[in-house]
Amino acid sequence: MTSTTTVVPLRQPETIDDPLTAILRSGARRLLAQAVEAEAEAFLAAMKGAPLPDGRERLVRHGHGPERQVQTGIGPVAVRRVKLRDRSPGTAAERIRFTSAILPRWARRTPSLDALLPVLYLRGVSMGDFQEALGALLGKAAPNLSPSVIARLRDTWQADYARWQRRDLAARRYVYIWADGIYLQARMEPQAECMLVLIGATPEGRKELLGFQVGIRESAQSWRELLVDLKARGLAIAPELATGDGALGFWKALEEVSPTTRHQRCTVHKTANVLDKLPKSVQPAAKADLREVWMAPDRTTAAAAIGTFAEKYAAKYEKAVTCLLKDRNALLTFYDFPAEHWDHLRTSNPIESVFATVRHRTVRTKGALSQDTARLMVFKLVMAAAKTWRKLKGENQLPKVIQGVTFRDGVEVIITPAQDAA
Repeated sequence: MTSTTTVVPLRQPETIDDPLTAILRSGARRLLAQAVEAEAEAFLAAMKGAPLPDGRERLVRHGHGPERQVQTGIGPVAVRRVKLRDRSPGTAAERIRFTSAILPRWARRTPSLDALLPVLYLRGVSMGDFQEALGALLGKAAPNLSPSVIARLRDTWQADYARWQRRDLAARRYVYIWADGIYLQARMEPQAECMLVLIGATPEGRKELLGFQVGIRESAQSWRELLVDLKARGLAIAPELATGDGALGFWKALEEVSPTTRHQRCTVHKTANVLDKLPKSVQPAAKADLREVWMAPDRTTAAAAIGTFAEKYAAKYEKAVTCLLKDRNALLTFYDFPAEHWDHLRTSNPIESVFATVRHRTVRTKGALSQDTARLMVFKLVMAAAKTWRKLKGENQLPKVIQGVTFRDGVEVIITPAQDAA
């Protein structure tokens, strides 16, 4: 007997009817299985030249490992690892082992998802909210994203940070460095402490996080501790140029620890400092006049633009002119380096742009951060951002800078035999 009912089943909030995603997951599973099979077959083919003494193949198929779920960007995908067996009678250490590069033995998440988790955590998603937050994308309950898993990942990030802080710098060299002190919007300590950050440019033109610690921005002692620590871990060769804000205690510390490094004041910070001493009605015109200084094609034109600015504003706005003139020489140091590098050397913006994401996380915390949490947050976010940092333009000029080649107004000075004889 057939029964009828007027009850209409309603879709549960956590249920998502998405046939497209189901098809994608099914296709991903088949493609992954095919790729792993092809990888195993290629390994077997490469080993055919090493048979056993009796002529049999040394390496043979040995079924599959147990099925497991790997969390991907389109949800969990069921996979099985191909197993190969070495029939050689040798010891375990002598046997050939097959390890899939596509599907590592203990993989539970794709590398791209592993890179996403610390960013989400440090931007405000709590450990207990990962499954709910990512469930719509990764499937119901989002396996391998439980609070205990995230807690273990956090401990791993802490270990990564500790290793990074102890890394040997004896084989490293940085041609340029950028320095800045970044205040987080959440309170880290009762004192006015911030993150002291150094980013360096390698001889290959890559930018790297060189060092950071909690300290006081205007304190020479805080910066000295950071620089001495880097030197103690092997960073023996001084950078050619350092860029930063003139208000940093960094400059006094740099003179003591690395006296041969030349100084470049950040033009963005200087512009803000000068404009702060002018009424708002005058600031647009003054900002355009300052841009004429920073964007001048040579030192002579830049110096003339500074003189024009002083003549134009000194009568009414002496403090603004004094602010500009006190760092006059250090503002124009970049003219003694390759023109291709000027965009990078004029400003410490490589640090400021990275810390925009860090500030976002500190807003979400709505309270005080411990120093340990702040350091870990900065480390993971900066390391994630470093993967997208653009290389220096004109990296082919960096070996010349290292060799001490003279540049005038961004152009290499060529010494002719006649000039050398004179």
